[in-house]
Amino acid sequence: MKKKVVLAYSGGLDTSCAVRWLKERNYEVICFVADLGQGLGEGESFAQIEGRALAAGAAKVYIKDLQDEFVEDFVLPALKANAIYEGKYLLATALGRPLIAKYLVQLAHKEKAEAVAHGCTGKGNDQVRFEVSIGILDSKLEVIAPVRSWEFKSREEEIEYCLMHNIPIDVTKKKPYSIDRNIWGVSIEAGILEDLEREPPEDAYLITKSQTQHSGYPKYIDVAFVKGIPKKIDGKAYKLKTLISHLNEVGGTYGVGRSDLIENRLVGIKSREIYEAPAATILFTAHKELEALTLDRELSHFKEMIALKYSELVYYGLWYSPLKEALDAFVEKTQKHVTGKVRLKLYKGNCTAVARSSPHSLYKKELSTYGKEDKFNQSLAEGFIKIWGMPYQK
Repeated sequence: MKKKVVLAYSGGLDTSCAVRWLKERNYEVICFVADLGQGLGEGESFAQIEGRALAAGAAKVYIKDLQDEFVEDFVLPALKANAIYEGKYLLATALGRPLIAKYLVQLAHKEKAEAVAHGCTGKGNDQVRFEVSIGILDSKLEVIAPVRSWEFKSREEEIEYCLMHNIPIDVTKKKPYSIDRNIWGVSIEAGILEDLEREPPEDAYLITKSQTQHSGYPKYIDVAFVKGIPKKIDGKAYKLKTLISHLNEVGGTYGVGRSDLIENRLVGIKSREIYEAPAATILFTAHKELEALTLDRELSHFKEMIALKYSELVYYGLWYSPLKEALDAFVEKTQKHVTGKVRLKLYKGNCTAVARSSPHSLYKKELSTYGKEDKFNQSLAEGFIKIWGMPYQK
């Protein structure tokens, strides 16, 4: 009797091979395709991806649009936390994996499958994110990782296998990079990027324009938040998914959101990754500026430490961990007064805050000014300094 397995299916070479490979090992393969706003290749559709999976031997294909759930339940909490890994990575791919894992488990229960599978390699982070998340959600499910154990030693061998079994893949274009994309950003690695002495070529980037291509004039935009949630751009209200898409387009035009990172992977190796995240960069910058205006010093400084730990938990595949859940409760409490507007200047690949306002602003001009409106009692400073420095005097 065949065992059932639910496979996270992208439509690419590895997962297309995995469908057939699993079928040959007496599995009934059910494919799950998650739409996280990744964008499809030219001329490609989800219908074609479904057809490819069926041609490879899948018994059934589920395709689900998860964009709203992704941005509301995964991206937004990370934005509120100011989560950024190693100062550069806004966690686009890392945030998508626990959501896909959630639906793999749900479909396994629905289809009464004994196993789930993914197409990750043995030295990446995503295998950890998938398998740890699946283990937390249902530890009884078997997890299969074909790429870690199958006989293929190269892309060429995989292509030959697909051709032999009439699996319709695009073998005319050799992709020089490994790319993962969703609505929150693009992760790019491999190819020439593995040479650390080479600048990333322009053809590596998908959604941002080079500084020589975009306008020589700056672009100003106003981003409005309510309790840490971005709501409006230039006074116009947007649904969160649409707001992010709009900022990706605007920011990408001005080259905003590129980063080049020598990254400490969870598995213990260093890798070079380049990222594109125009909307994420814009919203991260604006959110931090608004928090600087509305959070008191102790809360603001402590939240910086929380942001570091939060980013590590997301990166390490611990989205469903008790600590992550507890940190979410803390972060949500901090957003009570993070309401207001930030004006940003987009220019030559940079995103800079130039103005900010909030009904909960802790900035008092009469205390900070050096003009005649000054109400700060400077005579108190001497006593404050003596008390503050007392423990350090010898």
